[in-house]
Amino acid sequence: MDRYSFRNFYIPERMMDGIRLYIDRGIEPGSFLTAIICNDLREAVGRADDENIGNIPAFVSYFYNEAPSPCWGSPERMDAWVARFASEAA
Repeated sequence: MDRYSFRNFYIPERMMDGIRLYIDRGIEPGSFLTAIICNDLREAVGRADDENIGNIPAFVSYFYNEAPSPCWGSPERMDAWVARFASEAA
């Protein structure tokens, strides 16, 4: 998948695999994406690398506009999303 763009912001292609694995298979991403998914702006800023910090609006836009709403927005939603896949695999 190509990178996602929102206004002048974008999600780098290298980050899209982690997003897709999380959404499609419930595989927990790294600390930056986890902070985005949990809607923790302070943590996302602290975990972002030089490229991603300037593109946080694109990540939020992607999850708001493209991802299933139950998969993001709080730590509880993220935990439930991951657990859903774990229960399907069992």
